[in-house]
This record gives sequence, C-alpha cells and structure tokens, in this order.
Amino acid sequence: MSLRPLGDKIILKVLESEEKTASGIVLPDSAKEKSQEAEVIAVGPGREIDDVKEAMEVKVGDRILFSKYSGTEIKYEGQEYLVINQREVLAVIE
Repeated sequence: MSLRPLGDKIILKVLESEEKTASGIVLPDSAKEKSQEAEVIAVGPGREIDDVKEAMEVKVGDRILFSKYSGTEIKYEGQEYLVINQREVLAVIE
C-alpha cells in the first residue's frame, strides 16, 4: 500500500458485518449495522507532544474494534478504507 498515515492515524479495512442473525434470519442491507471490526492496514509513526513521542499500540495486521461513529471513510485505488486516530481503538482482538 502506498498510503502512509501521519501522526497517530491508523488506516483500516473494515470487515463485513454478518448477513444472518444467530437464528438464521437473513438481514436486508437496511437492517445491518455498520461493522466495528477491522484489520489494520497501515499505522502512523505516533503523535509527538512536547518532544515526547506517544507509542502506537497497534501494528499492521492486527484485528481491532473501534468506536461506532469514528473515523473518515476514504476510497483509494478502488478500495474503501477508514482512517481513525489511535484513541478511537477500543480493543485488539487476539
């Protein structure tokens, strides 16, 4: 990928949400919730405050959960990505 995030920005590829409920009911597009699970595609170098560099807690390839209404959606070379700040990451899925 030739996108390089700056500061504490993270570029994500959002994973598709479930098309069926646990009981097997197929959900139409209008009933699906936006997925909050994603794969980390690129990570910035970290934010610097008063000459102290804040370390990034995620790395490329991590699967994460992020805040529901966070980030900026972008389209690059036909793919859709989400750019968020590190503080919008809720958890790393292990």
